[in-house]
Order: sequence, then structure tokens, then C-alpha cells
Amino acid sequence: MNILVVNDDGIETAGIRALAKALSTVADVYVCAPASQQSGKSQSISIKTEVFVEKVDFPFAKGALSTTGTPADCTKIGLQFFADQGHPIDMVYSGINHGSNLGRDTLYSGTVGAAMEGAVSGHHSVAVSVDSHQASHFDVACQLALDVIDFVLKETSADTVLNINVPDLPREEIRGLRYTVMGGRYYIDSFAPRESGGYVLDGEPGDLSELSEEYDVKAVTEGYASITPLHFDYTQYDMVEKVAGCGLTIDEK
Repeated sequence: MNILVVNDDGIETAGIRALAKALSTVADVYVCAPASQQSGKSQSISIKTEVFVEKVDFPFAKGALSTTGTPADCTKIGLQFFADQGHPIDMVYSGINHGSNLGRDTLYSGTVGAAMEGAVSGHHSVAVSVDSHQASHFDVACQLALDVIDFVLKETSADTVLNINVPDLPREEIRGLRYTVMGGRYYIDSFAPRESGGYVLDGEPGDLSELSEEYDVKAVTEGYASITPLHFDYTQYDMVEKVAGCGLTIDEK
């Protein structure tokens, strides 16, 4: 089995190296990751913009590429390049991200966006994150990444992304695992002016105290790991019939 590993934090970070090492125990690992930090890029791709690609050495990988592209670019490039080299990819893993990707964060996340690009391309995909920008505990996240492989391949469709989030805690301090839904995290934020004349997005998370137990944010905040199935179809199905009945028409010719 061939697994493509991508991320948004950059190819030199500890998280992607821990994930590649873990997955190399069960598969041939191929890496394609940004040369620099690309957080918050969502599923954006580079259109009519040159992306530079460099072959690099990477521990525990059969092949690795560093690119100037976005995380989703890395997924697309990795899938194409390694297939052309005779190594068609079976699964895409994105992470391990330094920082959680929960609730509405997933809409902006380059980590989730890269995994979603895998799903759009018809590949079983998993996003993995640890809840700290200075993450140092990757063992539980790596174990969950390994544990879901058979389930993902046998029981989920290729257009599903499993989003795994784990507290940055020693294994013995993690309270357990919850299967969750996306939601609950929002921010009180604004663009703050700087002396240079520019603006920087700044803000704080809103109140989480009243969140339902089913939410991914609630689980990780309370010390649990969470797994949430995601999909790229944005359709709000329970509104389709109502919208169709709104009365708008265009005269047929």
C-alpha cells in the first residue's frame, strides 16, 4: 500500500515526521509538503501561478517533495508525481498538524483542505491534528492514524475525510475517544491595525461552556480525542425543498 503524507505546517515540522514514521510501519510512505508555513489556506490551489517542486530526503519515506504551493497543491502534485513514477497512491494523510482543527476551523484549515483534496480526487483521506501550536505529544495521534486504516478502506467511501483531533497530553492523561460532529467553535475577531499601516487578524474563541457533548470542540476541550467524518458537499439538504418553493421563476422560451 502507498500512502501520501501532506501537511500545512511545512515539511520540516515534527508532526509530519512523526506521522510518516508511524505510517511507514504498515505502508510505503510518500511525502509532498510545503516548504514553508501554509496554515489557513483551506483547499485553495495555485491557478496560473508557478509552483516549484524539489526532491528532498525525508526520514521513513520512499520519496519526498518540497513545494512552494498550498497544502491542496501538495496533494494534487503528490498524487500525480508519484503515480507517474509507478507508485499510485492508495490513501492520503494530512498532518500531524500543530494545532487543532475543530468546528468552523475546518473551513479554513489547510490540513483539512489537503485531505479534502484527496477525497475530491477519489482517495480515502484522513486529517490528523494535535491541540497545541507547540505540540509535543504525537503518540496517540499516530496510533489513531494507524488504527483507522482498515476501517477507512473497508467501511467508508472515498469521498469521506476522517478528521482526527487529539489533546496535546501524555497518553495516560487523555480521557478517551469520542465520535463527534463538527461545530461549536467560533471567534470574536477583527482585523487589528499595526504601526506599519497594515492589519492583522486577531481574536479570541467564543464561550464554549454551553456546547453539546456531540461536538468535536467539546470533546477535545474536555481532554478526549475526537473523530469526525467530513464531506465536501456543502448542500443543505433540509432546505432544498423549501428553496424550491420560494416562488421565483424564469419564463421558459
